[in-house]
Amino acid sequence: MSFPKSLFLLLLALLPLLAAAQQRPASRAEAQATPLQKGEKIQLLEGTQRLVGGTFNGVQIRKLIGNVGFRQGTTLLYCDSAYQYVDRNALEAFSNVRIIQNDTITITGDRGFYDGDTRTARMTGNVTMRDPRMTLTTQLLDYDLNRNLAYYSTGGHLQDPENTLDSQFGYYNTVSKVFSFKRNVKLVTTENKIDTDTLQYNTITKIAYFFGPTRIVGKQGNLYAENGNYNTLTKVSNFARNARIETPNYLLGGDKLYYNEAQQYGVATGNVSMTAKKDNIVIRGDVGKYWRVQGRAKVYGTPVMRNINDKDTLYLAADTLVSLEGRPPKNVAGVIYAYRKVRIFRPDLQGRCDSLTYDRQDSIIYLSHDPVLWNNKNQLTADSMEIQQRRGKIDQMRLFGHAFIIGQDTLLNYNQVKGRNMVAWFKENKIKKVDVLGNAESLYYALEGDTAVSGMNKAVSANMVLRFGESTLQTITFLTNPDASFIPPKELKPEDQRLANFNWRPKERPTRRQTLGTRFAPPRKKKATPKSKSTTRSAKGGTKRPAAKRAAPATKK
Repeated sequence: MSFPKSLFLLLLALLPLLAAAQQRPASRAEAQATPLQKGEKIQLLEGTQRLVGGTFNGVQIRKLIGNVGFRQGTTLLYCDSAYQYVDRNALEAFSNVRIIQNDTITITGDRGFYDGDTRTARMTGNVTMRDPRMTLTTQLLDYDLNRNLAYYSTGGHLQDPENTLDSQFGYYNTVSKVFSFKRNVKLVTTENKIDTDTLQYNTITKIAYFFGPTRIVGKQGNLYAENGNYNTLTKVSNFARNARIETPNYLLGGDKLYYNEAQQYGVATGNVSMTAKKDNIVIRGDVGKYWRVQGRAKVYGTPVMRNINDKDTLYLAADTLVSLEGRPPKNVAGVIYAYRKVRIFRPDLQGRCDSLTYDRQDSIIYLSHDPVLWNNKNQLTADSMEIQQRRGKIDQMRLFGHAFIIGQDTLLNYNQVKGRNMVAWFKENKIKKVDVLGNAESLYYALEGDTAVSGMNKAVSANMVLRFGESTLQTITFLTNPDASFIPPKELKPEDQRLANFNWRPKERPTRRQTLGTRFAPPRKKKATPKSKSTTRSAKGGTKRPAAKRAAPATKK
């Protein structure tokens, strides 16, 4: 009477276990242990079509062919054929190899090796690893069942319903469902392409974590950072370390960057820098916010704006700076708004006010709430002002309400002119002409050779026109009902030397350092050029200078 084939195979598989049991009795701890213990023997499942036993090269091997299946705890392995190493508690599997763990993880490949003592598997050739959330394909995969860790080093491709990912190295924790990728990592989502060197991806939350230089290229803009995370479902980024977002019109960066792609809203903090590409404008501060739909950016925390136009650089500082993108066809360039403690600095112009608007389309700067400007030795004040520029240079200034200009001469006397409104005309960034419109008053000192006062011209008129040369007054023309007088030095009284509401404010004049703070590095100083040897000297050894022009006396019209 012969045994059934399946029972015969089962007995062959159990022979090593029975022999081990006869050598020593099982301890009480082993008998009571329920978890899978290291070294538990691999069990051969029923269904194998053919089995050949023998010793090959001194190693006891059983060759199993056709519908081969093994079990160790909750781990199953199937293949077309296999070598089972009885002494080592290990096996090699060939063709249509499939490993199943806990009915959730499935790994397939052309060939596999499984060590039952260390509980590690290696799959090679067209390897695919699947769980309910993703599919991983590679050519070689190692799987440590004790640590629930699968890893590859020959390049792998991951795909889930929303994303695909490629990398040179990868690690997957089958319990936490977290992937770790290294080298040439490329993540493609429905909206973006992400390139990085080190990435961790949670297949449950769909959040990617970055630990190196990372670039995200998307339809709404590009992101760069060296640390942070990106939620592929909500499209929300939290980046750190040299983070920046780039759109067709703006570049916004900082130490940290939050960006909501769905709302197209970003916030940068720490060493914030915002660049308006079209206008060569850079704004730096502590916090920056950007609303792309509105085309609006806001920077605060001691922000400073730098605008380079030709060779002239304008710096603008305030408590808050707001940049609004242009809206064609009315304004292509856009507008800058500054408010609270506004400071302006450029080599030929400095100023202060409480609120400012810079229309980049027309190159006009509007100042309000106690504005004051300084040009060379001249101070200009009014209720509100506007600066009109042409080709990066000051063309004219308009002063509205209580307009007042004060300038110091070489003897530090205060030349003054005031009126209801004024228009100051400039050439090469120097005042050339001032039109005083309404309630005009002037007070100018006449000098002899820049060394002595010869008198003072004082006049009142409905309107005036003042013309300058080399920043010094040349002529005054009175229009409509003038009343002018010349006061000799001996008759000058203190009350005659100041027009009403005179207010000289040199201490408020902002310097470059006060305006820039630490936002922009100061320009490099040019090397001093050697002095010319051809300088002529007087007989007493002094250098000769041309005599200064004497201020022309006031003329009536």
